Amino acid sequence: MTRIAIIGAGITGTTTAWSLIRRGYDVTLFDRQRYAAMETSFANGGQLSASNAEVWMHWATILKGLRWMFRKDAPLLFHPAPTWHKLSWITEFVASIPQYERNTVETVRLAIAAREHIWRMAAEAGIAFDHEKRGILHIYRDRAGFEHATRVNRLLEKGGLVRRAVGPAEMRVIEPTLTGNLHAGYFTESDSTGDIHKFAVGLADAVARCGGRFETGTTVHRLSRDDAGVTVRFERSGETREERFDGVVVAAGIASRRFAAQLGDRVNIYPVKGYSITVNLRDAASRAAAPWTSLLDDDAKIVTSRLGADRFRIAGTAEFTGENRDIRSARIRPLVNWCETLFPGVDTASVVPWAGLRPMMPNMMPRVGRGAKPRIFYNTGHGHLGWTLSPATADAVAALIGNDLPADGIFRARGDLLEAA
Repeated sequence: MTRIAIIGAGITGTTTAWSLIRRGYDVTLFDRQRYAAMETSFANGGQLSASNAEVWMHWATILKGLRWMFRKDAPLLFHPAPTWHKLSWITEFVASIPQYERNTVETVRLAIAAREHIWRMAAEAGIAFDHEKRGILHIYRDRAGFEHATRVNRLLEKGGLVRRAVGPAEMRVIEPTLTGNLHAGYFTESDSTGDIHKFAVGLADAVARCGGRFETGTTVHRLSRDDAGVTVRFERSGETREERFDGVVVAAGIASRRFAAQLGDRVNIYPVKGYSITVNLRDAASRAAAPWTSLLDDDAKIVTSRLGADRFRIAGTAEFTGENRDIRSARIRPLVNWCETLFPGVDTASVVPWAGLRPMMPNMMPRVGRGAKPRIFYNTGHGHLGWTLSPATADAVAALIGNDLPADGIFRARGDLLEAA
C-alpha cells in the first residue's frame, strides 16, 4: 500500500488521516503528545462557524492592537517585544490587507463546504461529540457594532451564507437566558457547535481500528525527501529511528513552519494564543441558566458553546506573544467576568482554564496543497477556524495525494467504520 506520514494528530491531522485511509492509503500519524488532540485541538470555542469567517486583515485590527497594547485584559493583546519572525509576519499581514474581501468570501465558501464532510466523517466513524445544531447568534450592544456586522454580512452573503438580522425580542426567543441591554444581532441557523477534542479523538480511534498506525509520544526531529520517498527521523522512549514513506502531510500546527523549512518551503505561521474556560454546570440552577444556543459577542471577541448538559465553554482573545503556552490569570478573568455578567445564574466555582496556540498565516488562509517538491503536502495554518475548515481541507489534500501518489489499497464501508478489503 502507498504509505503516507502525517505530522501532527490534531484536528487537521486526524481528519487528513481519515480522508486518506478511506481512499486506501497506509497512514501513520506522528505526534509529540501521548494522545491525539492534546494541544490546540483540546479545548477551543467549539463553534463550527461559517458566520465567523471574516478575516482579520483590516486596518481596524492594527489600530485596536496598538490601542490595547498595554492592557493586560485586552481582547487583542500584542506584545511589543520584536523578533524577526513576528516582524516578517506583521509585514505580510499588512501587505495582505487588500485581500480582505476576497479572503473573507473564500473562507465562507470553504466553511460551508466543510459541513458535509464533518457530518459524513462523524457518521462513518460513529463519533459522538456533543454536537448541537442550534445555530450561532452574534450579539451587539450598540448601533456601530451592528452596522459593521451588516457590512461584513454582505461579504458573507457573497460566499453563500444565509443569516438574518434579529432584534432584542427575537434574540431572547432564540436564547431565553440572555440578559443585559442588547441593540441587535445576527442569527445563523445553519451553524453548529461540538467538542473538537471528542471528535478528533474519536476519529483517531477509528483510524486505528481501520489499520492506521500511531507514533504518539514521539518527537519528530527531521523530515527529508528524495525522488523515491520521504524519510521521517524521530525519537521515542530515548530511541532515535528513521522510517521511509511515499509521501508526507505536514499538519503540525505552529511547528509546521520548522518542518516546511526542512523540506525547502516557506510557511510563515505565527502562534496566536487563545484562551478558554470550561464551566462545569454542577447544579440544576446553573444548567438552566447557561445558554444552549452558541453566542458570539463581537465587542468582547468571546464565543460560547454548550457541550452537553454539564459543560459550558467560553473562549476568546488573541495574544501575540510567540510560542508561549502560559495560562495567565489576567486573560482568564475577563472570560469568567463575562459569564457572571451575562449569565449571573451560572455558578463559576468550578472553572477549567486552558490556552492554545492557533497556527495563523499572515493572509488568514490555511496552507493547503503541494509543497515545492514532489511527495510533500500541507494542511496547516487554519488560525481560529481549524475546527470549522479542517474537514474540507483534509478532503482537498487527500484528493491531491490521490492524483500524485495513487493508492494501491482498497477499503470498503462496513457498519460505521471502514474495513480493509
